[in-house]
Amino acid sequence: MENKHESVLLSEAVEALEVSPSDVVVDATIGGAGHFASLLGKLDTSGTLIGIDADADAIERAKEAGRGARAKVVLVHDNFRNLETILETAKVETIDKALFDLGWSSFHLTAGRGFSFRAEEPLHMTYGSPEEGTTAADMVNDLSETSLADLIYTLGEEHFSRGIARSIVAARSVEPILTTGQLVAAIEAGVPGWYKKRRIHAATKTFQALRIAVNDELGALREGLAAAIAKLSDGGRVAVITFHSIEDRIVKSMLRDAAHAGQGTVITKKPIIPTSDESTRNPRARSAKLRVFERSARAAALITSSSLALYA
Repeated sequence: MENKHESVLLSEAVEALEVSPSDVVVDATIGGAGHFASLLGKLDTSGTLIGIDADADAIERAKEAGRGARAKVVLVHDNFRNLETILETAKVETIDKALFDLGWSSFHLTAGRGFSFRAEEPLHMTYGSPEEGTTAADMVNDLSETSLADLIYTLGEEHFSRGIARSIVAARSVEPILTTGQLVAAIEAGVPGWYKKRRIHAATKTFQALRIAVNDELGALREGLAAAIAKLSDGGRVAVITFHSIEDRIVKSMLRDAAHAGQGTVITKKPIIPTSDESTRNPRARSAKLRVFERSARAAALITSSSLALYA
């Protein structure tokens, strides 16, 4: 059954960006193309929308959403961590608005790449091709027990990380862990019985940790957001939607540091969160937070390579 995708904080994010018809806008995470289509609708023939995604399927969704568009559309199959290079290739010196909708889209749950712990799939967890880099299967079979435990605790904030890592190592000593079903069984064997009866699946945090590690999501976030801030025009805005506390802390810190450096202002003193109606309708939205930064005229002359070094 096809998984229905609903973009989180759709109207709030687009409204917060205050898109003008002639803006150069970056959608750094096309995903289900919901934000992409809404942003495109704000632009006229003088505007440009640059859509980026590491997932080739997302590029195809954007192509469909962009049919008949008035604005210029540039689609790039790449990771947003390469935003600086992407803009240079497109001969774009500055951007007016940028949106980052972090994490996975609902389409990944039915992509057969191992993102879902509710289906039996190859254990890849890659946004791009599994042949191009490290997969989740590589990690669970090759990392030491200590490294696995640290990864699951740090990126998944999983308190039973030690027991889970110990169980994974025991399971892989019998046979390689190559599917989501095998991994779920190993995780459940490493946690207390009551932990498996909660509303949140026992494998949720471990799958999150592996997904983040496989795709180096935090490194990509730091690089991509730094580039977006550095490339913003005077009065330009960047909006970021996060879904867990680890990435939200990074975004909050980066925007605050940019403001303290005189590059602009954090528009959202407190993050914008979904309404109760949206959270009920779309459970994935429950943890979402939207933060917005606006570049100031005072900092317009500081768009240099040193701006990127601030976040290295």
